[in-house]
Amino acid sequence: MINYKRRRKYKYNLHSVLTYATGLSVDEPVANRFIEIDESGLLTIKPGYAWDGPSSPAIDSKNFMQGSLIHDALYQLMREEVLPQSARERADEILREVCLQDGMSAFRAWYVYQGVRIGGEKSAKPDLLTAP
Repeated sequence: MINYKRRRKYKYNLHSVLTYATGLSVDEPVANRFIEIDESGLLTIKPGYAWDGPSSPAIDSKNFMQGSLIHDALYQLMREEVLPQSARERADEILREVCLQDGMSAFRAWYVYQGVRIGGEKSAKPDLLTAP
């Protein structure tokens, strides 16, 4: 038996380290080649991490990049069952908060938040597949 995942195309590749205090806690720290999260919820995203940026129909703008990076990493941790599905609301809030901090207008940040609340559930679901 094998385990595998269907992959998407990625538009961006991180070339610096990003750390963000998410406020989400995990029982044990988890680390892989590109993402770490400790018990307190400190998220570290390492160089080489690839993400697809803002989801369509959103426009890829500088004030959306950091938020989309953190959001994609948190959704990946939910797909990998490191974070529970109940963390999705906080991940969506973080997206809005970071976009606002990075200069996005309040209306656009609200619109982005509404978009992920309505359409993001499927992207956070576990995606490990098996085959005989």
